Amino acid sequence: MTAVTLHSQPWETSKTDLVVRTVALSIVAVALAFLVNNYLIFWRGWPGIVNLFSHLGWFGHEPLQTPLTGQALTLGWLQLIGYVALIVLIAFYVLITRDRPLRIDSAWLSGFASYIIRAAFWAVLLIGFVDSILSFLHVEGFLVYVAGEELGKQLAQSRFRGTYVHYPLILVSLVIAYFVRTLGFTWLALLVVLAEFQIVIVRFIFSYEQAFLGDLVRFWYAALFLFASAYTLREEAHVRVDVLYTGFSPRGKARTNAIGSLVLGIPLCWTILVVGMWGKATIINAPLLVFETTQSGFGLYVKYLMASFLAVYALSMLVQFTSYFLSNVADLRGEPGRPHAESGAGLPGSDDIRSEMADHQPTTFIKQ
Repeated sequence: MTAVTLHSQPWETSKTDLVVRTVALSIVAVALAFLVNNYLIFWRGWPGIVNLFSHLGWFGHEPLQTPLTGQALTLGWLQLIGYVALIVLIAFYVLITRDRPLRIDSAWLSGFASYIIRAAFWAVLLIGFVDSILSFLHVEGFLVYVAGEELGKQLAQSRFRGTYVHYPLILVSLVIAYFVRTLGFTWLALLVVLAEFQIVIVRFIFSYEQAFLGDLVRFWYAALFLFASAYTLREEAHVRVDVLYTGFSPRGKARTNAIGSLVLGIPLCWTILVVGMWGKATIINAPLLVFETTQSGFGLYVKYLMASFLAVYALSMLVQFTSYFLSNVADLRGEPGRPHAESGAGLPGSDDIRSEMADHQPTTFIKQ
């Protein structure tokens, strides 16, 4: 094995490290593939691997009433092969980077979780502002004058507004989040307060009240609560029941965190994703498919996006739990150093993380 040295203290990676890295990276990769396949199944009409298993009679699945044929059967095989190929590629990647410490992967995953919630923050910020303006213009009857009669009528429909306003803003947010490396939760908390204060001002001073004002507060508050959870986990700032934990040795704490992440945290996130996205009528997919809106008159057209907050929460927490698992296994293995990605770091490569580790402490990894 290739040795990794810290302050001239030799450290060798082992087969255990390879297995742990393969499992951890596969968990995240399969979760991302699950989300992609969810889109292909319910938005593009692909059959999915469950229907393929039913068609083939595998794993005790009952045969389909209408067997898959032609293109549908081909697409089903492509989805199954995609999952298998992804795991094989992860295993191959781990083998060719066998000298890579667990902490490097942990820091990379933590940076990826930060990128997800950073992009989500920018998305709800931009969509909240833009949708509030559109809803105000629509309520007051100005939308048709500003956008034209035809476009004004289309912007008053949730499906059109979601497709041609919200989704492009989400893409813009993904780009902004890559370059603007700050999480911005302080600003979102302030905006929630200002949005609530605005309701008080316009209601009691100007006697003006509309549903979209309250919807904006709920939209931003839900985002603040759910998106900040993964960030809080990486900072180890969640409230613990420390009756026993505080008395554990460092290895005992690491063992508790590793087992808790693998047995409780990651399965909980998978449960949210699977239960929320298993079918068309599930709690996440159903609102997204129909662009569900609030029933309280002329509110914001963002209720369907609030359902997706659960998916963002589950994915970001799953990635962060996986990072946490790797970090604590590294502690158990006695791997040198405790590098942490900066809260603003997003999608760092190994060179970025090595640089971050050097900035935080005189820690260097030297290939021998």
